[in-house]
Amino acid sequence: MDEHIIEAMGKTRIVVRDGRVVEVGEPEINYCPLFDKYRGIKEITSKSVKENIEFRIEDFGMCTANRVLRMKDFLSFGVSETLGTLIEDGIIDCAVIVSEGCGTVIVTDPEFVQGMAGRISAFLSTSPINEIIDAIGSQNVVNPENAEINQIKGALKAITMGYKNIAITIISSEDANKLREIEKEHEDVKIYIFAAHVTGMSKEDAESLFDTADIVTGCASKYIREVGEGRGVFRAGASIPIYGVTEAGKNFLKRRIEKIGGLKDKKDAKIPDPLI
Repeated sequence: MDEHIIEAMGKTRIVVRDGRVVEVGEPEINYCPLFDKYRGIKEITSKSVKENIEFRIEDFGMCTANRVLRMKDFLSFGVSETLGTLIEDGIIDCAVIVSEGCGTVIVTDPEFVQGMAGRISAFLSTSPINEIIDAIGSQNVVNPENAEINQIKGALKAITMGYKNIAITIISSEDANKLREIEKEHEDVKIYIFAAHVTGMSKEDAESLFDTADIVTGCASKYIREVGEGRGVFRAGASIPIYGVTEAGKNFLKRRIEKIGGLKDKKDAKIPDPLI
Protein backbone atom coordinates (compact mmCIF):
# COMPACT_ATOMS: atom_id res chain seq x y z
CA MET A 1 0.00 0.00 0.00
CA ASP A 2 1.21 3.50 -0.85
CA GLU A 3 0.80 5.16 2.56
CA HIS A 4 2.48 8.13 4.17
CA ILE A 5 1.82 9.25 7.76
CA ILE A 6 2.70 12.84 8.54
CA GLU A 7 2.68 15.21 11.51
CA ALA A 8 2.13 18.68 10.10
CA MET A 9 0.60 22.07 10.82
CA GLY A 10 -0.15 22.18 14.51
CA LYS A 11 1.26 18.68 14.98
CA THR A 12 -1.77 17.20 13.24
CA ARG A 13 -1.61 13.56 12.19
CA ILE A 14 -2.39 13.09 8.51
CA VAL A 15 -2.53 9.96 6.37
CA VAL A 16 -2.01 10.15 2.60
CA ARG A 17 -2.75 7.09 0.47
CA ASP A 18 -2.30 6.90 -3.28
CA GLY A 19 -1.95 10.67 -3.52
CA ARG A 20 -5.11 11.42 -1.53
CA VAL A 21 -5.58 12.73 2.01
CA VAL A 22 -7.65 10.03 3.71
CA GLU A 23 -7.29 10.91 7.40
CA VAL A 24 -6.81 14.18 9.29
CA GLY A 25 -6.61 14.39 13.06
CA GLU A 26 -7.17 17.31 15.41
CA PRO A 27 -4.47 20.00 15.55
CA GLU A 28 -2.70 20.57 18.84
CA ILE A 29 -1.72 24.11 17.82
CA ASN A 30 -4.23 26.76 16.75
CA TYR A 31 -1.89 29.25 15.11
CA CYS A 32 1.51 29.21 13.39
CA PRO A 33 3.11 32.47 12.19
CA LEU A 34 4.84 30.71 9.28
CA PHE A 35 1.60 29.41 7.79
CA ASP A 36 -0.01 32.79 8.41
CA LYS A 37 2.81 34.56 6.57
CA TYR A 38 3.20 32.20 3.62
CA ARG A 39 -0.30 30.77 3.20
CA GLY A 40 -2.54 33.29 4.97
CA ILE A 41 -3.83 30.67 7.42
CA LYS A 42 -5.11 32.50 10.49
CA GLU A 43 -6.41 29.44 12.33
CA ILE A 44 -5.22 25.88 12.10
CA THR A 45 -8.16 23.49 11.88
CA SER A 46 -8.55 19.98 10.51
CA LYS A 47 -10.09 21.54 7.41
CA SER A 48 -7.22 23.99 6.83
CA VAL A 49 -4.69 21.20 7.40
CA LYS A 50 -6.38 18.98 4.81
CA GLU A 51 -6.49 21.82 2.31
CA ASN A 52 -2.83 22.63 2.85
CA ILE A 53 -1.68 19.04 2.37
CA GLU A 54 -3.82 18.81 -0.77
CA PHE A 55 -2.16 22.03 -1.97
CA ARG A 56 1.30 20.51 -1.46
CA ILE A 57 0.28 17.37 -3.35
CA GLU A 58 -0.96 19.50 -6.24
CA ASP A 59 1.84 22.08 -6.14
CA PHE A 60 4.97 19.92 -5.99
CA GLY A 61 3.70 16.36 -5.99
CA MET A 62 4.24 15.52 -2.34
CA CYS A 63 3.69 11.81 -1.70
CA THR A 64 3.40 11.05 -5.43
CA ALA A 65 5.54 9.85 -8.32
CA ASN A 66 5.40 13.40 -9.71
CA ARG A 67 7.41 14.78 -6.81
CA VAL A 68 9.57 17.84 -7.55
CA LEU A 69 12.85 17.00 -5.81
CA ARG A 70 15.05 19.99 -6.59
CA MET A 71 14.00 23.39 -5.23
CA LYS A 72 15.52 26.74 -4.40
CA ASP A 73 15.32 28.09 -0.85
CA PHE A 74 11.78 28.46 0.42
CA LEU A 75 12.36 30.25 3.72
CA SER A 76 15.15 32.76 4.19
CA PHE A 77 16.16 30.93 7.31
CA GLY A 78 15.53 27.36 8.45
CA VAL A 79 17.12 23.94 8.88
CA SER A 80 17.05 22.85 5.24
CA GLU A 81 18.24 26.27 4.06
CA THR A 82 21.12 26.18 6.55
CA LEU A 83 22.06 22.64 5.51
CA GLY A 84 22.07 23.69 1.87
CA THR A 85 24.40 26.58 2.63
CA LEU A 86 26.77 24.30 4.56
CA ILE A 87 26.96 21.86 1.64
CA GLU A 88 27.46 24.71 -0.85
CA ASP A 89 30.30 26.13 1.22
CA GLY A 90 31.97 22.75 1.72
CA ILE A 91 31.53 22.77 5.50
CA ILE A 92 29.69 19.45 5.54
CA ASP A 93 30.07 16.52 3.16
CA CYS A 94 26.46 15.37 3.25
CA ALA A 95 23.13 15.68 5.02
CA VAL A 96 21.15 12.73 6.33
CA ILE A 97 17.51 13.75 6.01
CA VAL A 98 14.04 12.21 5.82
CA SER A 99 11.63 12.55 2.93
CA GLU A 100 8.56 10.75 1.67
CA GLY A 101 8.92 7.91 -0.80
CA CYS A 102 12.45 7.10 0.33
CA GLY A 103 12.65 7.47 4.12
CA THR A 104 16.14 8.21 5.41
CA VAL A 105 18.39 9.36 2.61
CA ILE A 106 21.91 10.78 2.24
CA VAL A 107 22.19 13.83 0.00
CA THR A 108 25.06 16.01 -1.20
CA ASP A 109 23.18 18.46 -3.43
CA PRO A 110 21.83 21.65 -1.77
CA GLU A 111 18.80 21.73 -4.08
CA PHE A 112 17.94 18.15 -3.14
CA VAL A 113 18.14 19.08 0.56
CA GLN A 114 15.76 21.97 0.03
CA GLY A 115 13.48 20.13 -2.37
CA MET A 116 13.17 17.00 -0.28
CA ALA A 117 13.05 18.51 3.21
CA GLY A 118 12.22 22.20 2.90
CA ARG A 119 8.47 22.17 2.24
CA ILE A 120 7.42 19.04 4.05
CA SER A 121 6.62 18.31 7.67
CA ALA A 122 7.66 15.38 9.83
CA PHE A 123 7.03 11.98 8.27
CA LEU A 124 6.36 9.29 10.86
CA SER A 125 6.33 6.59 8.20
CA THR A 126 6.39 6.37 4.43
CA SER A 127 6.44 3.77 1.67
CA PRO A 128 8.72 3.47 -1.37
CA ILE A 129 8.02 5.53 -4.45
CA ASN A 130 10.24 4.12 -7.18
CA GLU A 131 10.44 7.35 -9.17
CA ILE A 132 11.78 9.22 -6.14
CA ILE A 133 14.28 6.51 -5.23
CA ASP A 134 15.53 6.27 -8.81
CA ALA A 135 15.97 10.04 -9.04
CA ILE A 136 18.10 10.31 -5.92
CA GLY A 137 19.88 6.98 -6.38
CA SER A 138 19.00 3.85 -4.45
CA GLN A 139 22.60 3.71 -3.19
CA ASN A 140 21.84 6.84 -1.15
CA VAL A 141 18.73 5.42 0.51
CA VAL A 142 19.01 3.53 3.79
CA ASN A 143 16.44 0.94 2.75
CA PRO A 144 15.01 1.25 -0.78
CA GLU A 145 12.81 -1.81 -0.19
CA ASN A 146 10.64 -0.27 2.52
CA ALA A 147 11.69 3.42 2.74
CA GLU A 148 12.63 2.99 6.39
CA ILE A 149 13.00 6.11 8.51
CA ASN A 150 16.03 5.53 10.73
CA GLN A 151 18.53 8.32 11.27
CA ILE A 152 20.91 6.10 13.22
CA LYS A 153 21.21 3.71 10.28
CA GLY A 154 21.55 6.78 8.07
CA ALA A 155 24.55 7.98 10.06
CA LEU A 156 26.21 4.59 9.90
CA LYS A 157 25.57 4.35 6.16
CA ALA A 158 27.04 7.80 5.57
CA ILE A 159 30.15 6.79 7.50
CA THR A 160 30.42 3.57 5.47
CA MET A 161 30.18 5.67 2.29
CA GLY A 162 33.26 7.59 3.43
CA TYR A 163 31.74 10.88 4.55
CA LYS A 164 33.54 12.59 7.44
CA ASN A 165 31.54 15.74 8.18
CA ILE A 166 27.93 14.64 8.42
CA ALA A 167 24.85 16.68 9.30
CA ILE A 168 21.82 14.74 10.49
CA THR A 169 18.27 15.88 11.19
CA ILE A 170 16.56 14.27 14.17
CA ILE A 171 13.33 14.72 16.11
CA SER A 172 14.19 12.98 19.40
CA SER A 173 16.75 13.35 22.17
CA GLU A 174 17.18 9.57 22.11
CA ASP A 175 18.54 9.70 18.56
CA ALA A 176 20.78 12.64 19.45
CA ASN A 177 22.37 10.64 22.27
CA LYS A 178 22.88 7.60 20.03
CA LEU A 179 24.56 9.76 17.40
CA ARG A 180 27.02 11.15 19.93
CA GLU A 181 27.94 7.58 20.87
CA ILE A 182 28.52 6.75 17.20
CA GLU A 183 30.69 9.84 16.86
CA LYS A 184 32.85 8.70 19.79
CA GLU A 185 33.40 5.36 18.07
CA HIS A 186 34.69 7.01 14.88
CA GLU A 187 37.48 9.42 15.71
CA ASP A 188 37.81 10.79 12.17
CA VAL A 189 34.09 11.55 11.83
CA LYS A 190 32.24 14.68 12.95
CA ILE A 191 28.47 14.53 13.30
CA TYR A 192 26.42 17.72 13.41
CA ILE A 193 22.95 17.26 14.88
CA PHE A 194 19.99 19.38 13.76
CA ALA A 195 16.89 18.91 15.93
CA ALA A 196 13.48 19.83 14.52
CA HIS A 197 9.80 18.99 15.01
CA VAL A 198 10.11 19.32 18.77
CA THR A 199 6.60 20.62 19.56
CA GLY A 200 5.22 18.83 22.61
CA MET A 201 8.65 17.70 23.84
CA SER A 202 9.10 17.21 27.59
CA LYS A 203 11.41 19.45 29.63
CA GLU A 204 13.70 16.49 30.29
CA ASP A 205 14.06 15.79 26.58
CA ALA A 206 14.55 19.47 25.84
CA GLU A 207 17.40 19.61 28.35
CA SER A 208 18.90 16.50 26.77
CA LEU A 209 18.75 18.03 23.29
CA PHE A 210 20.60 21.11 24.47
CA ASP A 211 23.27 18.77 25.88
CA THR A 212 23.77 16.95 22.57
CA ALA A 213 22.53 18.83 19.49
CA ASP A 214 24.28 21.57 17.53
CA ILE A 215 21.14 23.32 16.30
CA VAL A 216 17.64 23.15 17.78
CA THR A 217 14.51 24.71 16.31
CA GLY A 218 11.99 26.26 18.68
CA CYS A 219 8.86 25.15 16.79
CA ALA A 220 5.90 25.53 19.17
CA SER A 221 7.76 23.97 22.07
CA LYS A 222 7.35 25.63 25.44
CA TYR A 223 10.33 23.81 26.94
CA ILE A 224 12.75 24.20 24.03
CA ARG A 225 12.29 27.96 24.29
CA GLU A 226 12.52 27.88 28.07
CA VAL A 227 15.74 25.86 28.11
CA GLY A 228 17.29 27.74 25.20
CA GLU A 229 16.67 31.12 26.77
CA GLY A 230 17.73 29.84 30.19
CA ARG A 231 21.07 28.64 28.88
CA GLY A 232 21.67 31.82 26.95
CA VAL A 233 22.75 30.06 23.76
CA PHE A 234 22.89 31.87 20.41
CA ARG A 235 19.42 32.47 18.99
CA ALA A 236 18.19 33.65 15.62
CA GLY A 237 14.60 34.53 14.83
CA ALA A 238 11.73 35.65 17.01
CA SER A 239 8.49 33.98 15.92
CA ILE A 240 10.11 30.57 15.46
CA PRO A 241 13.53 30.82 17.12
CA ILE A 242 16.39 28.57 16.10
CA TYR A 243 19.20 27.98 18.55
CA GLY A 244 22.90 27.52 17.82
CA VAL A 245 23.77 25.39 20.83
CA THR A 246 27.41 24.52 20.16
CA GLU A 247 30.10 26.76 18.74
CA ALA A 248 29.70 24.93 15.43
CA GLY A 249 25.93 25.42 15.53
CA LYS A 250 26.29 29.12 16.24
CA ASN A 251 28.75 29.50 13.37
CA PHE A 252 26.43 27.58 11.02
CA LEU A 253 23.56 29.95 11.77
CA LYS A 254 25.75 33.02 11.43
CA ARG A 255 26.99 31.75 8.07
CA ARG A 256 23.41 31.40 6.83
CA ILE A 257 22.48 34.84 8.20
CA GLU A 258 25.45 36.36 6.40
CA LYS A 259 24.48 34.60 3.16
CA ILE A 260 20.97 36.13 3.17
CA GLY A 261 22.20 39.57 4.15
CA GLY A 262 21.07 39.51 7.76
CA LEU A 263 17.81 39.05 9.61
CA LYS A 264 15.27 41.81 10.04
CA ASP A 265 14.24 42.78 13.53
CA LYS A 266 10.58 41.99 14.19
CA LYS A 267 8.61 44.17 16.55
CA ASP A 268 5.75 42.40 18.30
CA ALA A 269 6.62 39.12 16.57
CA LYS A 270 3.77 36.62 16.59
CA ILE A 271 4.43 33.21 18.09
CA PRO A 272 2.62 29.85 17.83
CA ASP A 273 -0.46 29.41 19.98
CA PRO A 274 -0.42 27.58 22.25
CA LEU A 275 3.17 26.64 23.12
CA ILE A 276 3.19 23.02 24.28
